[in-house]
Amino acid sequence: MTSEHSSPFLRLFIALAVPPDVRKEIGRAQGQLRRHAPPGAVSWTQPEQFHITLKYLGDVPAAQVAELEKSVSTACAGFPALRLSAHDIDFFPSAQRPRVIWAGVHDAAGRLAELHRRLDEAVRPFAPAEKPKIFTGHITLGRFKPGRHGPTETLMARARVLHNRHFGDWLAGEVALVRSELTSAGAVHTPLATFPLVQ
Repeated sequence: MTSEHSSPFLRLFIALAVPPDVRKEIGRAQGQLRRHAPPGAVSWTQPEQFHITLKYLGDVPAAQVAELEKSVSTACAGFPALRLSAHDIDFFPSAQRPRVIWAGVHDAAGRLAELHRRLDEAVRPFAPAEKPKIFTGHITLGRFKPGRHGPTETLMARARVLHNRHFGDWLAGEVALVRSELTSAGAVHTPLATFPLVQ
C-alpha cells in the first residue's frame, strides 16, 4: 500500500503503460508532427510519458489513497490482460477544432472500454462526477495552447499522412495508479501502485 505523503492532496490518474518500442515509434510520428506545427502552438508530451489514461482522478486527499488502491485492486481482480494495438493519428474534439492530438489504441476484444467502465464505477467515491461519454483509447501526443498560433494546414496534412500508421502491438498486463506533479519543467509522473491483470 501507499506510504504516507507530505502533501494533503495528490493529483492522480489510472493508466496503462506503453512499452518502449511502441513509444519510440509514436515518438517518431510526433517528431514529424512537431516539425509541421506552428511554433508555440502545441504543448508536446515527452515520449517517456506516453500512456493510456483509463481514469483521471484529479486531486485526491492523501488520507484516501489507501482506500482508493483497494477499490482499484478489486476492479482489476480477475480481469484479463489486454492485447493492444497502437495506430492512427487523430484529434479531440475534431480536426476542425483541435484541442488534443493523439495516437489511437485499440483492442479487438473490446475489453479496454470494459476495463475503463469497471474502473470508472470503482473510483466514483474518489473522483469528481463527469458527463457520460464514449471512451476512446488513446495516447496524448500534444495539447493545443489557447489562442491563435498561425496556420495549421501543414500540421493537419502531416496528420492525414500518418492517420493509418501502425505503431506496434503489446500485451498490457498491469494497471498503474500514477501521481502527476506539476513542475516548472513539466509534469513528473510517479507510479504509486500497480495492479496485475490475468495473463
